[in-house]
Amino acid sequence: MRIALAVEYDGTGFRGWQKQPGGGTVQDALQDALLQFAGVPVSVVCAGRTDAGVHALEQVVHFDTDLDRPMFAWVRGTNTFLPPAVAVRWAQRVADDFHARYSAFARKYRYLLINRAHRSGLWHSRAGWYYHPLDLAAMQAAAERLLGEQDFSAFRAAECQARSPVKIMRKADIRRSGELIVFDFEASAFLHHMVRNLVGSLVYVGQGKHPPQWIADLLAAGDRQLAAPTFAAAGLYLSAVSYPPHYGLPSGATTPSVPQGPGL
Repeated sequence: MRIALAVEYDGTGFRGWQKQPGGGTVQDALQDALLQFAGVPVSVVCAGRTDAGVHALEQVVHFDTDLDRPMFAWVRGTNTFLPPAVAVRWAQRVADDFHARYSAFARKYRYLLINRAHRSGLWHSRAGWYYHPLDLAAMQAAAERLLGEQDFSAFRAAECQARSPVKIMRKADIRRSGELIVFDFEASAFLHHMVRNLVGSLVYVGQGKHPPQWIADLLAAGDRQLAAPTFAAAGLYLSAVSYPPHYGLPSGATTPSVPQGPGL
């Protein structure tokens, strides 16, 4: 049978999602836990790879197994063997044609940014930080230029392996809550480092280095060298992955909001 899991994790102490020599990745931790619970090797496929230091509220994976166990057992049993920073949130049997990556029609990312003169001790691994005051209205106006079907080559990492830089951006919202600025993005898919590169350029607009129209100019030019540097990984969260309703997944329906924290 094919089973889907939703996994949340604090990416601070991991080398990213993708399994690699030497271990230390979220995939390594999950597959090791599944091996201990199931007693046989299990290979998982994820909805979207995350980099070192990036977190997830709802990473979706699938795997195939001959073991017939209750879904709650897959959750509790796997969690027993996972490190504290990783947890399975739900498990569900899915159709054989379900694929965690290719069946998804949307992914949501959230970036948290502390905007104050001094860095945060409590949020050092959970949010980015920018010390100059930022103009929220200017960033919001700039973010509107990102909506729709666009070529995001200007925000694509050099090592990105995606076949096409063209993606459909359905949501690009920015709001402030005290000293915290929250960026929410939803798209058909994302390129490598795309969200962190978008945040970096939007911050430049917020500081007044460029007008909101600069974002549209970057999209038109398609040149990564013209955009701002890649922003820190610490504030980035894969918040949800959406699938067609016929799969019957709880995906995205129960995703908790990122904690606002003291004083924010």
